[in-house]
Amino acid sequence: MTAQQAFDSLNPAAWANTPVVEKLALIEQIQANLTTYANQLGEVDAKMKNALIGENKLSIAECMATTVMPMAGALKGIENLYESLVLGKMPEAISVNKVNADTYAVEVFPVYKKDKLVAQKQRGFLHVTGEPKQTNPMDKPAGVIAIYGAGNYSSSIEMVMALFLENKVTLHKPHALNEATDAVWEKIFAPLIELKAVAFCKADQGREMSELEGLHAIYFTGSTGVAHAIQNQAKAPLVSECGGNNPCIIVPGKWSDKDIKRQAIQLASVGKLNGGAVCGRPQTIITSRNWPQREQFLNALRQAISKQTFACSTHYPNVDETKAQFLENQPTAETLKPENGEHIASEFIFIPNIKEDDFAVTNEAFCQIYSEISLDVSTDTTEFLDKATDFCNNKLLGSLGCMILIDNDTMKNHHGRLNQAIAELNYGGIAVNDVPPNIWLNPYLTWSGCGETIENFVSGVGNFGNAFNIENVKKSVILNDFTATSFELTNRRATENLLENASYFSIDQSWGRFAKLAGQMMVDSFKKKDF
Repeated sequence: MTAQQAFDSLNPAAWANTPVVEKLALIEQIQANLTTYANQLGEVDAKMKNALIGENKLSIAECMATTVMPMAGALKGIENLYESLVLGKMPEAISVNKVNADTYAVEVFPVYKKDKLVAQKQRGFLHVTGEPKQTNPMDKPAGVIAIYGAGNYSSSIEMVMALFLENKVTLHKPHALNEATDAVWEKIFAPLIELKAVAFCKADQGREMSELEGLHAIYFTGSTGVAHAIQNQAKAPLVSECGGNNPCIIVPGKWSDKDIKRQAIQLASVGKLNGGAVCGRPQTIITSRNWPQREQFLNALRQAISKQTFACSTHYPNVDETKAQFLENQPTAETLKPENGEHIASEFIFIPNIKEDDFAVTNEAFCQIYSEISLDVSTDTTEFLDKATDFCNNKLLGSLGCMILIDNDTMKNHHGRLNQAIAELNYGGIAVNDVPPNIWLNPYLTWSGCGETIENFVSGVGNFGNAFNIENVKKSVILNDFTATSFELTNRRATENLLENASYFSIDQSWGRFAKLAGQMMVDSFKKKDF
């Protein structure tokens, strides 16, 4: 279908006037369809990525995690919203606290029982300009939102956000890499296609879609250059998420050997996810040159990448060129080879001790590359955070995601200073003792750049998410315990079990699904390396 034909097939007025009870029933139908086609989504996605790699490296379970899980999480958050709307009310935040003169922190996660079980000590906040206000999505006017699907993952969660949070029908164009999975999504969204609330067009319809008359907005996930090109020719406002060079700020503290190993493994694991093709993954590690444990941590990270986490192959196009540019411009670059380099495109570039004006500071990798900069600053928490915040806000490319690692004692003793840094850091998603992709996966939080303008944005303008429909969100924040472990690629089979079970639990948060997830995690916790 062409973009114009898809647009003409939609009926925005009918969708806007569909009763909330019927919309809740449709959400449940889409969830049921997602369960039916979950395995097929993973299979089709794995086939595409493995063909690009040239080796059957990625499993169905791994690809379910990048297709099923994001959509399932978004639908679950929206389902909770609509269950409240059926009762005639909006969901209530946990707490609201003033951050400064014009900003409030609204605690929105975890509210629901199953979320609390999974979250443990993890908490989620929206930073909002002005006193928080919620908008009932059913009160929003009819319209059409056009969506450009991402290339690095085939789970266009923006579709359900447009439908159920903005009350708009959606026109979806897949990235060329994801045409095959889009055919599966058409089966999943069949009830909404029948209602003329969703339409799909061909992957080659990008220019035609941007030039359509009558769009309310365009949602885009992808490169900054393409986003600006779309914006320049589009007849509707653009909401975009475009990546960037994301920092991991390591606040100096006294870490045990166990702490260092655990955090190194977690950092290595998030750096390998999807072959490094994750918009929110950290890229630049920020340390203090005077932190006594800096070298110990960097060596632990080398070991975690090379020996303690399994190899992940990079499938995304043009990665070889990107790696060559970083190697050419950064003389301290090291090429690490997990599993002795036995798998195609699995090498990891690690670049310690870069300078503030280096190539690695002003460029995004979007593949398995980490750099590290040691700031010439004392280990005093206030002085370090002052310097780190200044570097992030004024030197690093973009404003998408920021990761902060801070031990519990330091966090307790400098709680106010940490909160100040969170407020001052110009990032749309800030994860403290957690990984930024978990913000994207959380339907109650938002995802995109922070404080950027339509004229010169890098990471994007506007944001996606926000199942509580709170207005004027500036950024999203996750706070977690230093001892929490988000994700570890230390056993391939255990990882596949986790991703498959978590995908199905994300769709259907039944006690049976939870028992299977938790029970398998307990069994797998005793497993050693299998690579």
